[in-house]
Amino acid sequence: MAHKKGQGSTKNGRDSNPQYLGIKLYGGEVAQPGSIIVRQRGTPMQAGFNVRIGKDDTLYSVAEGVVTFQGRKVHVVPADKTAPCPAWLKN
Repeated sequence: MAHKKGQGSTKNGRDSNPQYLGIKLYGGEVAQPGSIIVRQRGTPMQAGFNVRIGKDDTLYSVAEGVVTFQGRKVHVVPADKTAPCPAWLKN
């Protein structure tokens, strides 16, 4: 006897969007205030001078300047020479 298959539900059809993690601004590039420097899960990279950390561990700039990486720390050296900057960070 011929039968029609029942109308079952499928278990496929779901897909999540990629997270687009990683470094967005590399060393030597200019960052504006609010520019995202690193998108990450956890804190493999840590916030340094003129850099803050968001609630999802994203590192972003709070001042205009040049991005610098020192080990695990990320700094933004101010573009303005009159802006305060630690002596150990100046070139």
